[in-house]
Amino acid sequence: MSIKKIITVFFLMVLTLPSLACDICGCGVGSYYIGILPEYNKRFLGLRYQYKSLQTHLGPQGERTPLTADETYQSAELWGGWNFGKKFRVLAFVPYNFNERNSQEASGKKNGIGDIAVVGYYNLINHSGTLGKKLLVQSLWVGAGIKVPSGKYEPTERLVVQESPNNFQLGTASTDFTVNAAYDIRYNDLGLNLNANYKLNTENRYAYRYGNKFTANALVYYKFRVANTLTLAPNAGILYETAEKDVENKKYTVDVSGGYSFSAVAGVELTMKRLSVGANYQNVRSQDLAGGRVYAGNRLMVHMSIPF
Repeated sequence: MSIKKIITVFFLMVLTLPSLACDICGCGVGSYYIGILPEYNKRFLGLRYQYKSLQTHLGPQGERTPLTADETYQSAELWGGWNFGKKFRVLAFVPYNFNERNSQEASGKKNGIGDIAVVGYYNLINHSGTLGKKLLVQSLWVGAGIKVPSGKYEPTERLVVQESPNNFQLGTASTDFTVNAAYDIRYNDLGLNLNANYKLNTENRYAYRYGNKFTANALVYYKFRVANTLTLAPNAGILYETAEKDVENKKYTVDVSGGYSFSAVAGVELTMKRLSVGANYQNVRSQDLAGGRVYAGNRLMVHMSIPF
């Protein structure tokens, strides 16, 4: 199958997925999950699709009520990476978001560009050697990033819905910063990938500040090499996310915000000479979001990239 046909099939898969992105642990305006990066030497450009769901306006015990809303957050994200020599790397993310909310009272949709983010990394460790008779490779990248308020934020959304998280937005209207680290160690074809991200949010011009957020994941993978032309790497691991509560007017804590979620992750990465594709499924195993007034569903991510 030619590269053109593979790309066509991938886009058809994305477009035909059901309308299946919350600073509350992973949805909407706050998700920066990376996982295992595609293999590339200098540059890559690609597309990621993410689907996430959320139930809001739950009762005091987490039960559904007549006010409960079902929300879905999808994003089609242009992303890319560029290595500058052997020590520096830059990643960029340009999302286009599709938000949908349904309840007994009303339904609504918001589509548009989200907040653009850029992250720079510096390579602290890049070691290749042998342990016994097998190859041992490890790398550590650390860096920082910035997210700019390119997505639309509607302050009336917060005023209308007081007992629900302020997540049904395309952007946060704030300039935010991240601190990042990515570590990978591989013994022959068996590897471990670790990522950590801390996001520091600033107050937007509407006197609203989303809570700072910490995300970490660990993935174990194994590379199966097929005829020196294809690498298949199934992977599995865990994802932990926690967010502080939001703050209004520099002093009022928003009760329906913050919390944590813990997910089991399983996926697969497929790499050819001129194309990488992959997918992972995140099964939420434990959570406590917005004091129990919010429930997050499982998540899906599909991606493709072309090195050049």
